[in-house]
Amino acid sequence: MSDLLNLFGEPVVEVDDGKLKEAKKEIAKLRKEINYHSELYYNQDKPEISDYEFDMLMKRLKALETEFPMLITKSSPTQRVGGAAKAGFSEAMHAVPMQSLNDVFSYAEVEEFVRKVTEEYGENTEFVVETKIDGLSVSLEYVDGVLKKGSTRGNGLVGEEITDNLLQLDEISEKLNTNDTIEVRGEVYLSRARFDELNDELEKAGKPLMANSRNAAAGTLRQLDSNVVKQRGLSIFVFNVQKSEKKFETHSESLDYARKIGITTIAYSKVAVGIEEVLECITEIGNLRDSLPYDIDGAVVKVNNLSLRETLGTTTKVPKWAVAYKYPPEEKETVIEEIKLQVGRTGQVTPLAIVTPVRVAGSTISKCTLHNFDYIKEKDIRVGDTVKIRKAGDVIPEIATVVMSKRDKQQEYIVPTVCPVCGEILEKEEGQVALRCTNSECGAQSFRAIEHFASREAMDIDGLGEAIVEQLIDNGLVSDVADIYYLTYEQVKGLDKFKEKSSKNLIDAINESKKNTLDKLIFGLGIRHIGKKAAKVLAEHVDTIYDFTHMTSEDLYRIDEVGEKMADSVVEFFSKTKTMEIIDRLDKAGVNLKGIKEEKASNKLDGMTIVVTGSFDEISRNDLSKLIESHSGKVSSSVSKKTSLVIAGENAGSKLDKANELGVEIVDYTEFKNRYGI
Repeated sequence: MSDLLNLFGEPVVEVDDGKLKEAKKEIAKLRKEINYHSELYYNQDKPEISDYEFDMLMKRLKALETEFPMLITKSSPTQRVGGAAKAGFSEAMHAVPMQSLNDVFSYAEVEEFVRKVTEEYGENTEFVVETKIDGLSVSLEYVDGVLKKGSTRGNGLVGEEITDNLLQLDEISEKLNTNDTIEVRGEVYLSRARFDELNDELEKAGKPLMANSRNAAAGTLRQLDSNVVKQRGLSIFVFNVQKSEKKFETHSESLDYARKIGITTIAYSKVAVGIEEVLECITEIGNLRDSLPYDIDGAVVKVNNLSLRETLGTTTKVPKWAVAYKYPPEEKETVIEEIKLQVGRTGQVTPLAIVTPVRVAGSTISKCTLHNFDYIKEKDIRVGDTVKIRKAGDVIPEIATVVMSKRDKQQEYIVPTVCPVCGEILEKEEGQVALRCTNSECGAQSFRAIEHFASREAMDIDGLGEAIVEQLIDNGLVSDVADIYYLTYEQVKGLDKFKEKSSKNLIDAINESKKNTLDKLIFGLGIRHIGKKAAKVLAEHVDTIYDFTHMTSEDLYRIDEVGEKMADSVVEFFSKTKTMEIIDRLDKAGVNLKGIKEEKASNKLDGMTIVVTGSFDEISRNDLSKLIESHSGKVSSSVSKKTSLVIAGENAGSKLDKANELGVEIVDYTEFKNRYGI
C-alpha cells in the first residue's frame, strides 16, 4: 500500500505502470474534449454533439476516475458544474449551491440507486419521480414575498443575475400571495408550440433557424435586452425549494406549499415506494414524452424525505439522494419523399432527403442530410423508403437506418452525372468522395457563396439571410460578394416585404461589416480547406490581403498550422482573375483588407515551441501563453520531439512524463522568466 493520498484523502493503491500511463492519456483527452463541449453547451448555447454523446464521454471519464482515483483532480469536469457568468451580467452568489445530477442510463442503475437507499433506510422509503425539463436552470429568491434576485446556475456557486429577464415570464410573479422569504429552483424552457412559431418567423425573415428548444431558451434568457426575452415567450417549472423559513418534512410537501403561494411547480411529480413503482413512473414519463407540450431529456428520481437527504449528503458536484435517468437518443420513423441536390459554395454537390415532417429531439424535421452519394449507397437509401431519423449533435438530422421490412418496390438511387443547376459534368477528385461542379459561373455557387459570406461566422451581415440573397440574385442586384457593398437603400426598399426601417437596417449592417477584421473576410470568401481558425492564422501573417497574390505554396506552408492542401488552395484562389476583381471592388468600397499582425514585444523566443502545463500562482495559463507568443514563441498543447521547453506548474500531470521520456527540458515559471528576461 502506498503512503500517497488522493483528492478525497483515500490511500492510493499501486497499479500497473503501463495501465496507469494509458489511463492518464485517455483521461487527459476526455477532460479536454468534455471541457470544449461544456463551453459550447453551458456558455455559448451552441452544442456540436448530442446530449447522449456528451453523457457517454462523461460516463467513460467517471469510470476511469473510479478505477484510478489517484488521477482525480479538483479541476476535473466530474468535480464541477460547467457554466460560467456571461460578460454583461452581474455575478450572483448562490447561498445554496446549484448542483447537477448524477446521470444514469439504464433501469439497472436506477434499481441499484433505489436498492442502496432502501437497504439502509427501510423498504418504505419514499422517492419522488419527476420529468427532467430540457432548459436552463435558474434560482428565484423571494424576500417578504417579493422577488429580489433571479439567477442562472453558472458553475453552481456563482451564476448570472438576470432578475429583469426572469420577470418577463408570465409564470413568474414579482409578488407572491404571502410574505414568505423563500428560494426556489426551476427550469426555464420554450414550449414546443412557441419554438415552432419562432422558427417560422425566422424562416420567413430569411434568418438562421434555432437548432432546438433548449438552446433557444438558454440563449434567450441570457439576452442583455429584456424586451427580446418578453417577445420570445419563455416558461418555467419550479422543481425544488432550496431554502425556506418554513420547515417541511418532505419534498412533495414543499412543492405543494410553493404551488399554494403562487409559484408554478413541475407538472409531473409522483411519489413512489420501491423499485417497481419508481420504474413504472419512469416508463410512464417515457410514454408521455411525445405528447408533452415541452421537451424533456430524462426523469429525475429523488428521495422525498428532506432530513434523509441531509443524512445522505452530497459530493462536490452532485447530491447523493438523487439520480437522473436519461432516455436513449430519440429516433423516429418517417418516409423519404424526395432526394434533392444542393450545390455548395465550392461546387460540391450534396444530396438532401426531404421527409414527411416528424418531431425529433425538440424540433420538427422535414429534411435530413445524406452526407454524400457513398453514404446513400452504403445504407441503400431510396425514395419512398421508411427510415428512422435522429439528430447528430442535437443539431443536424440524419438517417440512422432504413426500415427494410417496410420496403416495397422502391427503385435504387442513381447518382447524378451533371450539375442540377448549370448542367456541367460533375467531377470527383482523386481520394475524395464528393462530386463537384467545376463551373465557377454556376448560379448555385454564387448563391451559396453570398449566403456564406454574409453568415454570422464570416462577415456577419444581419438580415442578409437565404431568402433575401435569393431576392437580390433574382432581381439582378448581386452576382458576387463584392456587389453587396454597392447596394443602395432605394434598391433594397424595392424588395418584397422591405420597408423603410428594414431597408435602413440592412444597409447599416452592410456598412458596419466593412470594419470586420481580415480573418472574417478570408473565411467569408470561401477558400477551399480554409476554416475560421486557418483564416485567422493567415490574417496574422500578412500586412494586407494583397500579400497573398505574390506568396507561393512554400511560403504559406512554412506558416505553422497551414497544411499543404491549404497552401495550394490559397495560391490557386488568389491566382484567379475573378478573385482579384472582387478584392479590388471590395477595396474600393472601403472594406477593411489590412492584416492583423501583432507587434511583438521581442524575438527572444523566436523559433521555440513551448508547452505550458499545470497551474501557476503568479499567472494564469492563458496569460502565460500570451506572454510567450508576444515574445515570438509558439505555444503547443502537446509534448513532442519538436518541443523546445516545458514550463511546469503544480499538478503538471502526464506531459512531464512525456517530456522526460523525450529528453525535453522542464523549467518552472520563475526560471523561465529569469532565463529569458521576460
